[in-house]
Amino acid sequence: MGVVAKRSSMTFYSGSDDHFSHRVRIVLAEKGVAVDILEVSEEHHPEELADLNPYNSVPTLLDRDLVLYESKVMMEYLDERFPHPPLLPVYPVARAQSRLWMHRIEREWCPLVEQILGGAKKDAEKARKELRESLVGISPIFEDMAYFMSEEFSLVDCCLAPILWRLPALGIELPEKQVKPLLGYMQRVFERDAFKDSLTEAEKEMRP
Repeated sequence: MGVVAKRSSMTFYSGSDDHFSHRVRIVLAEKGVAVDILEVSEEHHPEELADLNPYNSVPTLLDRDLVLYESKVMMEYLDERFPHPPLLPVYPVARAQSRLWMHRIEREWCPLVEQILGGAKKDAEKARKELRESLVGISPIFEDMAYFMSEEFSLVDCCLAPILWRLPALGIELPEKQVKPLLGYMQRVFERDAFKDSLTEAEKEMRP
């Protein structure tokens, strides 16, 4: 992957098609961080992962003696440890608003993704419909701003982009006429070099 530049003191245990891992890989790529990325499959978790992370889960970030195993904590840590380019606003009010958007994505949309992927057929269909309608509803905000509630690419976009990338795999087709601003946003994000570098082989196969 394009993120790996040289042997590093930082190791990232990443799910190959996990959207929580993907959001952290986008941050790593945006920052140009030298990191060893170890892909972890559901069938095989490295033995050391259980020792590092009490939940034996991905994503997990190891930076020397520091171990992090919550994606938003990792993202903010990386943004502070590698401050250029900044992925959160400078001013406290704007930073708080960005964190609130990240929280809403986590509370409202991530559970729908998980339900589509792992729920019963009826529940998956309901979640698919709800996520589609929510995305149609937010499309107009991209008429005025290049990124999610901002003119600058941010951690909020890092949370949203992996979900949008997975729409075909989730069985969600957006109505093009109704979501032109959203489609334009998706194109801007997906064409970023860092986003391309963040993709695993499994993720590349999610879109035609």
